[in-house]
Amino acid sequence: MSIILWIILGGLAGWIASLIVKSNQGILADIILGILGAIAGGFIMGFFGASGVTGFNLYSLIVSVIGAVVLIWLGRLLFRI
Repeated sequence: MSIILWIILGGLAGWIASLIVKSNQGILADIILGILGAIAGGFIMGFFGASGVTGFNLYSLIVSVIGAVVLIWLGRLLFRI
């Protein structure tokens, strides 16, 4: 997948994940969390025997959102103030 599509998918996934967990970081953080979420989601899905991010499609968006939600949750758990 091209880098532009990764950024678009990451932005969408990060934005959706921030809405789900009621996070209010900026758009850049949403994009970064979405891209990292795609990687984390791929590992999570692989652990359960399913495929990870497969391209620019709905399944990949869902995997990325799951990964981003997990990353936001872990970040909140580790860095409680």
